[in-house]
Amino acid sequence: MNAQDFEKSLRDIVGSQNVRPDEPLAEHTTFRIGGPAQWLVTPRSEDEVAAVVSTCEAGGVPWRVLGLGSNVLAPDEGLDGVTLLLADNFADVEVLPGGLVRAAAGATNAAVAAVARDTGLAGYEFASGIPGSIGGAAIMNAGAYAGEFAHVCVEVTCLTPAGEVVTVPASEADWRYRHSMMSDEGYIVLDATLQLVPWDTSQVRARMDELAERRAAKQPLELGSAGSTFKRPLGHYAGKLIDDAGMRGHTCGGAQVSTKHCGFVVNMGTASARDVRQVISDVQDAVFADSGVVLEPEVRMWGFDD
Repeated sequence: MNAQDFEKSLRDIVGSQNVRPDEPLAEHTTFRIGGPAQWLVTPRSEDEVAAVVSTCEAGGVPWRVLGLGSNVLAPDEGLDGVTLLLADNFADVEVLPGGLVRAAAGATNAAVAAVARDTGLAGYEFASGIPGSIGGAAIMNAGAYAGEFAHVCVEVTCLTPAGEVVTVPASEADWRYRHSMMSDEGYIVLDATLQLVPWDTSQVRARMDELAERRAAKQPLELGSAGSTFKRPLGHYAGKLIDDAGMRGHTCGGAQVSTKHCGFVVNMGTASARDVRQVISDVQDAVFADSGVVLEPEVRMWGFDD
C-alpha cells in the first residue's frame, strides 16, 4: 500500500479532520522540541484505536502512542509512520459508586485530581502536579511526594499488540519504580480505574495547593522539560549527584542542566533534541567519573533509543 492509500485508510477510520500529516511534534511535547510526525492521528474511541493499530500492522507502518508528551524527547528530523495521540480527544473522567474514578488514557493527572477533589475524594493529590496523562501514569507508575499510581489503581483497560482489549488488574500490572507489565508488553492503555477515599473537599484542595507550591518552589516549571530527566539511582538522588559532579548549569546549544533543580534538563528556548541528548550524555559521563554511579534516563528518547 502506498502512502496516499494508507493515509486514505486512516481518514476512513477516524475522519479526515483527525489525520494531520507532517504535524510538528514540538507542539505536542513539554520539551517543545520535535520535528514532524508523518501522520498524527487522533482516535476518539477504543474501536478507532484498535483499527488504526491494525491498519499500521497490516501495512508494516511503524506507530507510537503519545499522550501529553511530558516524558518524551522527539527527534529533530521527525518520525516516520503514525503517532497516535491520546490526549484531550480521549479524556473522559467518570465518578463511579464506592469511591471509584474511571479516567480515559488522555485525561490529565491534574484533571483527574480536580474531579476527585470536587467530588470529595482523596488519594490522587500526589499526581495533581505531574504534567502527564493517566495513560502515561499507568505505563510508568508515576509517583511524587510519597504517592504512586500503583497505590490507587485497581485495574487498567488496555489494547494488546494483537488487537485484543483486555483488563489488567493491579495484581498483574507488575508496577515498580517507573515500570509496568504494560510497558514491557507494548500494551496501549485505554483507561484506568482508581480507588479513592471520601474526604473533605477543602482539605483535599489544601493538600493540592501545598504540593503545587512545593513544586513551583523547587522545579523549573517556566521552561520546557520532560520533568525529572533521570531515574533515581538506588541509595542516591540524581539531582545531588549531578550537582556534586559540577554540572549545574551545564549547557549545549539551547539545552541546560537547570540551575534551579539539577535533576531537570531544560529547553532554554532554542534547544534541539540533539542538544538535550548531548547534555544528558555529558551528565552521565560526569556523574560516573565523580561517583561511579550510572544515571539512567527517565525520559523516553524517540529516535535515539529505539
